[in-house]
Amino acid sequence: MPTIKFHQDLKVYQKSFEVAQQIYELSKTFPKEELYSLTDQIRRSSRSVTANVSEAWGKRRYEKSFIAKLTDSEGEARETQTWCQFAYACNYINKEQFNNLLNQYNHIIGMLVNMINQSEKWCSFSSFDIE
Repeated sequence: MPTIKFHQDLKVYQKSFEVAQQIYELSKTFPKEELYSLTDQIRRSSRSVTANVSEAWGKRRYEKSFIAKLTDSEGEARETQTWCQFAYACNYINKEQFNNLLNQYNHIIGMLVNMINQSEKWCSFSSFDIE
């Protein structure tokens, strides 16, 4: 495993950031009447996945707090999948875009669940180079 010094080094952080940016770009085409509902909600939840990973990394000295923030991140990822389903049902995104986002979030959720299930490894500072 490569040395991870910062939350930005985590693959789950990088992937969730990338997908949140994809959602931002796609949501630019949503109708104006969705601005304060679907558009705002899908942007907030997708960004929250990444933000909660950052917070988890900062709380890894306390394993239960680490797990709690990763669980929040997982919940936000699942919420984002639901907003994507609404966007697809309303024909704001096409089937290919929907499936792509759904699959990417399933992958992110899998990474989060693995981190939760192996929390002792992530919360052990002996496995990281710390200066």
